[in-house]
Amino acid sequence: MHVFKVWAPLAKSVAVQVDGRSSSMAGPDNAGWWIAAVDSATYGIDYGFRIGTGDTAYPDPRSQWQPNGVHALSRVYDQSAFRWTDQGFQARPLASAVIYELQVGTFTPEGTLDAAIAKLEYLRALGITHVELMPVAAFDGNHGWGYDGVSLYAVHEPYGGPDGLKRFVNAAHGLGLAVLLDVVYNHFGPTGNYAGKFGPYLTHAHKTPWGGATNLEESGSNEVRRFLCDNAQMWLGDFHIDGLRIDAVHSFVDRSAIHFLEQLATEVETLGATLGRRLVLIAESDLNDPRIVLPRDCGGFGMDAQWSDDFHHALFTVLTREKLVGYYSDFGAFAQLAKAMEQTFVYDGIFSRYRNRIHGRTARNLSQHRFLGFIQNHDQVGNRAVGDRISQSAGIDRAKIAAALVLLGPFIPMLFQGEEWASTSPFLYFADHGDRELARQVSEGRTREFLAFGWDPATIPDPESYATFKCSKLNWDELPEPAHAAMLDWYRKLIQLRRTTPSLNNGEPGNTKVTYNEEQRWLRVARGSIEIACNLAPNSESLPAERGAKLLLVSRPGVVVEEGSITLPPDAAAILHADAIL
Repeated sequence: MHVFKVWAPLAKSVAVQVDGRSSSMAGPDNAGWWIAAVDSATYGIDYGFRIGTGDTAYPDPRSQWQPNGVHALSRVYDQSAFRWTDQGFQARPLASAVIYELQVGTFTPEGTLDAAIAKLEYLRALGITHVELMPVAAFDGNHGWGYDGVSLYAVHEPYGGPDGLKRFVNAAHGLGLAVLLDVVYNHFGPTGNYAGKFGPYLTHAHKTPWGGATNLEESGSNEVRRFLCDNAQMWLGDFHIDGLRIDAVHSFVDRSAIHFLEQLATEVETLGATLGRRLVLIAESDLNDPRIVLPRDCGGFGMDAQWSDDFHHALFTVLTREKLVGYYSDFGAFAQLAKAMEQTFVYDGIFSRYRNRIHGRTARNLSQHRFLGFIQNHDQVGNRAVGDRISQSAGIDRAKIAAALVLLGPFIPMLFQGEEWASTSPFLYFADHGDRELARQVSEGRTREFLAFGWDPATIPDPESYATFKCSKLNWDELPEPAHAAMLDWYRKLIQLRRTTPSLNNGEPGNTKVTYNEEQRWLRVARGSIEIACNLAPNSESLPAERGAKLLLVSRPGVVVEEGSITLPPDAAAILHADAIL
């Protein structure tokens, strides 16, 4: 027997269809829920819900298994059937994390969670502590980034379905690796979303750039918030996920007395205490609002950390030789990179030309371990016209400088799949929408977007083409090649240095001091006993050095340390150790 429940507050009648037979459901109760117990329903049987007098059986909004895609019937899944072997696993504190973001479909040739398991030992040996999966919630089509999920409780079947995700998490925990999962709660994907047939999951009062916005404050929003919070608890509890990265929280519109993020943080804290596990929430936000990561008892929303876009933009724009357009037009100076590394937000209540308004609020008094630092992620690579990486847009030598500043900087470092060996595979925007008209609009929209920046339409990959997806897959055969092996060795050494040096794990404000020369294009970052000296000039630069300073690592040959000075060739970084850094 299985008990079926569904929230459909406006329906006059609801029936559950199980194995071709319909059974009327009792309801609605005061909250709008319908219920039916079906004796013949067991694990593995297909079902759907019929609303009113309609003949169509729709998939369950809370379906945990969609083996035949998001348009097909749901299948009963037994969360208790999987045999876990990760008892006693405890994720490292987020402050000591080195995070690795990956997209399941392109991380391996097979594009499955089971295939990704075979790479976990490689990540462990690299020094990774937390693996962050881009969204795995079921979406329309075979392949895509995952940010257009529509069946939020089901794992995308081409990745391996729910058991595939459990096998991955179990294997990661067995190697001492924590698993973070990217979730999208601000909108649903454009096709395959049947939740709206059941209730007011979306609001028409406002929109996101990606579709209708989730209803967090209007009539019916209590159950919509419950839907999202229960989803988070399912990933963390039933799937043993160690933390969630919450996509684009700046797109939430919630004027409730208790903001959705605060509610979510409260419930996750309670779940962690109940399970005896360390669970974390990481937000993506472009608001530059410290309240996102302030504790709830200090008037904040209680997120454990958020992505640091200002650091990325400031670092990228001093490395690249490109014309600075869009949000990059607000950056480009060494002074801004220095401010990002010392104070986290560059735009902390100052005027933004790109936004044409005052933006942000200071976070200078917050631990910098509340923020993730990176030079690449899925957005910052995939939203470029041809998906090129920092090693291609800025060159290998400057990519090594970027790695040093990310991995030895004040923020929790995050890498994006393949950057550690300077992968030549692009990471493009790709999708597989079954609706041909929607697919056409996506393809044409992508072309128009980059035409405005002067790109030749013929050079812009079609996101709906299978070839675009295929060429975004990592080429693991590159690793033994000398240039790629050298980059991988650089990353390993930097990660090892961070993991073994106390001052590099100190996120307190004031622990990072930056000096620079805008005209001569050099930058020095002092973090306790460690200094990162970087030269981005076209010629060698000699800088003062603490007497007795020890040279630990160099990004390229030609660095010379003499008594009281260090000489850096063009596009080079050197890591020094001294008891007292100038």
